[in-house]
Amino acid sequence: MNFIHQEGDHRGKVLLFTLSTCVWCRKTKRLLEELKVAYDYIDVDLLEENEQQEADRALERWNPRFSYPTLVIDDEEVILGFKEDQIRARLGR
Repeated sequence: MNFIHQEGDHRGKVLLFTLSTCVWCRKTKRLLEELKVAYDYIDVDLLEENEQQEADRALERWNPRFSYPTLVIDDEEVILGFKEDQIRARLGR
């Protein structure tokens, strides 16, 4: 599974599971960029079938409902959906 890396300030391991067509996913990416956070993301709907299954298995660990966006911080904290206040509180300066 190949995540795409976005440069920024390191504020922990930040993974973002998204869909390319999801408005809330795009808003989350824009917010992370505004906050200058380094993060890795994957647009699950653009993956080949075998990669998509692998991404689903990884996502299920943190979000069994498979909703998007799913933001995972340091492999322990999960923010489901576009929760601007929570993201700013956790990753903002």
